[in-house]
Amino acid sequence: MTVIGWIVFGLIVGALAKLVMPGRDPGGIIVTMLIGIAGSMLGGFIGRAAGWYGPGQAAGFLMSFLGAVILLMLYRMLVRRRTTL
Repeated sequence: MTVIGWIVFGLIVGALAKLVMPGRDPGGIIVTMLIGIAGSMLGGFIGRAAGWYGPGQAAGFLMSFLGAVILLMLYRMLVRRRTTL
């Protein structure tokens, strides 16, 4: 059940990141979930590095969202660069 929760949470966070950053993305629902899940992990890493979360704590919604937005920006830059080459 935990993995399904991660997928649903990743889908929600990834979808909200796409809503904040409008534009066409060359990815579907799977890419959205992966960006959301990875963004949550990145947000947790940033939060632990800043001292906001302890070693065993999960990232909060805001940090997960911030991590997903950062990863979406990086994803767009990489895909745009690959298509122009």
